[in-house]
Amino acid sequence: MIEVAKRLQKVEEYYFSKKLKEVAFLKSQGKPIINLGIGSPDLEPPFKASMMLQDSLMEPEAHQYQSYQGLPELRDAIASFYNKHFQVHLSGQTEVLPLMGSKEGIMHISMAFLNKGDKVLIPNPGYPTYAAVTKLLEAKPVMYDLKADRNWEPDFSALERLDLSRVKIMWINYPHMPTGANATNKFYDKVIAFGKRHDILIVNDNPYSFILNDKPNSIMRYRDAKDVCLELNSLSKTFNMAGWRVGMLVGKYDFVNAVLRVKSNMDSGMFFGIQKGAIEALKCSDIWFKSLNSVYQRRRALVYKLAQALNCTYDDEATGMFVWAKLPPHIKSEEFTDLVLKEHSLFITPGTVFGSNGEGYVRFSLCAEEDLIEEAIARV
Repeated sequence: MIEVAKRLQKVEEYYFSKKLKEVAFLKSQGKPIINLGIGSPDLEPPFKASMMLQDSLMEPEAHQYQSYQGLPELRDAIASFYNKHFQVHLSGQTEVLPLMGSKEGIMHISMAFLNKGDKVLIPNPGYPTYAAVTKLLEAKPVMYDLKADRNWEPDFSALERLDLSRVKIMWINYPHMPTGANATNKFYDKVIAFGKRHDILIVNDNPYSFILNDKPNSIMRYRDAKDVCLELNSLSKTFNMAGWRVGMLVGKYDFVNAVLRVKSNMDSGMFFGIQKGAIEALKCSDIWFKSLNSVYQRRRALVYKLAQALNCTYDDEATGMFVWAKLPPHIKSEEFTDLVLKEHSLFITPGTVFGSNGEGYVRFSLCAEEDLIEEAIARV
């Protein structure tokens, strides 16, 4: 018998991969499922981006292998985007690496910096892929607590008491998914100092900055950030281009080049037309963001009503394309979401998907049309 690698024994199939099979089965049985569980943008990408993708198909080099580093003009467009929106100055030639979605960046960064037995600081609650990739590489996840009473920021006093001798990477994610919390200036200063003090690479996963957020931010704005930080970003949420798979990694040359050494052995470059479309998206004016957020504002107002109908509470200062809601006392997250799916044909995400500190919470996605959210309210 041919056995799978032992590393697969340490990770399970991604929750949404499993759950969507169940949802698909229920739909096949005639259940009118409303999906408010997945953060997959349902709105259109920028028109100019789609047109550029289409027009680029006739270019002589359109169907050839592309550079592992991406088109120079895409790297420059990313650098210009960071300069315009975050006031961060980057060299498009040495401090930017386009990615096929920021999710692949999590794997590539981990492969570039982790050895077997190294440790990784991972937020609880947080994006499950951080822990899954760490386990796949036979490194050890060390979960650090995020709690509502600290505005979902880590307790650095508690972190300092840990054995940090083999910690190589610390994952942070602000604006935070799933809670929608924004980090303070003080936090960024603290986490950079923490990374410098212990020689830990701080990686900020930053795909939600422009969704219902008045003050987009980047860790790269802060003093000494380039010494110990990398940042991932994505066009998926900001420009409704999730299926295009366009992300980016920014940071100092030494770090970015280490990741490139991994990436260049994993793929043969991003499709030319997608890169050209991404360049156009990155040029969008502020009107794009205002229009996008006006849609999400209306949807969020309705999701607030839905949450209230389910006796949940929420923080109306949170940002992003989700509503993180607290359940009434003594109710378990997965039991609650299974009940809502069974009784109301409504799929929402239990907070425990994101870690033990997600117990007692659920997450609603804003990636559904208003009439569907209104129907969900009516059902409840």
